[in-house]
Amino acid sequence: MTATHHRAFSLARIRAIASNTLLELIRQKVFYFMIVFAFLGIGASFLSSAFKFSDQFQVVRDVSLGAMSIFSWLLATLATALILPKDMEDRTLYTILAKPVPRVEYLLGKLFGVLTLLFVAITLMSVVFAIVLYARQQVAISEALSDYGPGPELNAQIEAIRAGAFQMSLVTAILIIFTKAAVCAALTLMLSTFATSWIFTVMISVAVFVAGHLQPLARQMWMAGGGGSSLSKAFFGVVSVMIPDFQIFNIVDEIVVGTPVPAAMIAQSFAFGFGYVFIFTLVGYVLFSYREL
Repeated sequence: MTATHHRAFSLARIRAIASNTLLELIRQKVFYFMIVFAFLGIGASFLSSAFKFSDQFQVVRDVSLGAMSIFSWLLATLATALILPKDMEDRTLYTILAKPVPRVEYLLGKLFGVLTLLFVAITLMSVVFAIVLYARQQVAISEALSDYGPGPELNAQIEAIRAGAFQMSLVTAILIIFTKAAVCAALTLMLSTFATSWIFTVMISVAVFVAGHLQPLARQMWMAGGGGSSLSKAFFGVVSVMIPDFQIFNIVDEIVVGTPVPAAMIAQSFAFGFGYVFIFTLVGYVLFSYREL
């Protein structure tokens, strides 16, 4: 009875593991990349000053969201790859599982800890992005005040500047970036459940990430017969079925340039992303449950 009670699924244990994971990652100073991100945002703001105001905001959005996407991917991959090896090295993993804590709770706690870290990191980057965008907006408004006298033309210019700076669609783009990073974190966690080292985990995760951006091409080659070779056809078939299509998250680029994106396509991106998070977590648990520790 006591053992069954302890092994009952517990959200409290998952929350505790997630909190400890978050604190451990913060102690590793993973937020140092924020300094680089801030410099990139400020640099983009200065670089954009040579363009008209509509292009200025475009440059800031391109650089900031592009950097946000890259940094969140790196953070998701590197931070997650270190979790299990570090716990095994410190023997923390054995202590937790001996309590006893079910392995599914351990993995979920680790995943939620990383996702919380990603959420905090992307939120901080979004704040920096908003500050840089607001500063560039104020500069553009000051230039408009010096170029136009009081009147309807000045008011129209200021309204155009404000409309061009902040767009609600940017929030959607940031959420999609978070979803993509979540997929990468779940993928890396799954790989680390059977990998022998964190370097191997990072290498395979990066390879899958790159292959995921080529997945539409692999699917096209597979449907076309793989160039006639049964081996190449089998390879393209595995790539097209087993590897996520990361191109689906490229609607961020469309949002940044102001292209209208159908709500169904946005919903598909979120469903696809969190669907793969669930699949990778499930497969990771199955692999981890059979691992000798």
